[in-house]
Amino acid sequence: MQKFKTVDELINQLKPEKPVYCVRKNSIHIASKVFQNKFPGKVLYAVKTNPHPEVLKTILKSGIKNFDVASIKEIENIKKINSEVKCSFMHTVKSRESINQAYFKFGIKTFSLDSKEELIKIIESTNHAKDLELFVRVSVSNEHAEIDLSKKFGALTSEAIGLFRLTKQYSKKIGLSFHVGSQCMHPISYAKGISEINNIIKKTKIIPDYINVGGGFPTIYPDLIPQSLNNYFEEIKKGLKNLKLNKLPEILCEPGRAIVAESGSTIVRVNLRKKQKLYINDGTYGTLFDAGVPNIVYPSRLITNGRMVSKKLRAFDFYGPTCDSMDYMKGPFILPNNIKENDYIELGQLGAYGLTFRTEFNGFYSNEIYEVEDEPIISMYNKEAKKEFLVA
Repeated sequence: MQKFKTVDELINQLKPEKPVYCVRKNSIHIASKVFQNKFPGKVLYAVKTNPHPEVLKTILKSGIKNFDVASIKEIENIKKINSEVKCSFMHTVKSRESINQAYFKFGIKTFSLDSKEELIKIIESTNHAKDLELFVRVSVSNEHAEIDLSKKFGALTSEAIGLFRLTKQYSKKIGLSFHVGSQCMHPISYAKGISEINNIIKKTKIIPDYINVGGGFPTIYPDLIPQSLNNYFEEIKKGLKNLKLNKLPEILCEPGRAIVAESGSTIVRVNLRKKQKLYINDGTYGTLFDAGVPNIVYPSRLITNGRMVSKKLRAFDFYGPTCDSMDYMKGPFILPNNIKENDYIELGQLGAYGLTFRTEFNGFYSNEIYEVEDEPIISMYNKEAKKEFLVA
C-alpha cells in the first residue's frame, strides 16, 4: 500500500480522477489500545466494520487476537492472515452449511443464537459436538442508537429464559449477549442491557461463563458528539458490579465503528456545482452509503491545493455519480462558498463501513486505497491517549 504523509500530498501528487480511500494505521492502533487497556474484559473486533487486509493486520499487530465474524468469507479473510486467532461466529442466523464448515474446516466452536430452531441447527450441523461455546442473544432496548438492530436479532427476555436453560444442556461453555444498537449515544444502554442479563441469571439460577455486551460503541460525527468512551466503560463496570456475583463471568465486547471509523477517509472530486448542490464522483452506491438513508453527516474539508478559499461557509447537499436519484446525501456538508468543479473534498470517519458497502452499480467503482499519516479531521481520542499509544 503506497504511503503519503498527508492527504494534501496525496492529492497534489496523484490528482486522481476516481475517488480515493485513505487508511490511517496509527488511528487504528490507538483506538485498539484504548479498548484493550480500559474495557473490563476481552475485545473482539467486529470484522464486518472494515475487513480490509491492512486494517485486520494492524488490529492484530495492536494486540487484538479475537474476532467477531458473521460469515465464512470473514473467517477465511482472518485465517489467511493468522490461522491461530480465535473467531466467534456471532451472527444468530446461519446456514447449516456455514455452521458445518466453520466447525469442521476452521475449528470454530463459538456460535451465537436467539431461537430454539438455530440451536437445533448448530447441534445437528456439528454432529452433536461436545466442545461448543454457545451464546444466547437477548433483545434489549436500542432507544439511544442511531441505527436500531433490535428488530432483527435477539430473544425477548421471557423467551431467553427457557432458551438459556435448553442451550446450557448442549454447551461446554455458555454465554449471554446483547447489542444496544449501532452508534449508541448514551452509556446507560449498556447498564440496561446488563440488567436484562441479570434478570435471566436470577430466573434460571445459571451463572454464564461469558457475558458479551456487544458493539454499538460510538465514534464522533459533526452532529453526533458522544460522551467519552471512559463513561461507557465505567457504566459497564457499574452494571457488572450490580450483578452481585461472587465471581464475574468473562466479559466480552465487539467494537467495530469506535475502533476503525477515524482511520478512514474518502477523497471525492466535484464534477458539477448547481447552487448548493454538489455532484461528486462517489456516493451512496460507493463508500458513502451511510450518508444516504441513515443520513450520517461526515466531517468534510476542502483540499485547497494552495488556492485562496472563501472564509464564508455554506451548507451543501451531495449527489453521487450514478443515474439513480437515491444517490443523494442530504448532509449538511459545510464547505467554503467558492467551491467549484474539480475541487477535491475529504470526507472523514469512513473507516467504518465505507469499504464494505461499495458496489459496482452503473460501472462506478474505485479501489484506489492508500495509507496516510496525518490526523483524522475529527477525533474522540484525546492527546494523552494518542501520546501513550502512538506507534513510533
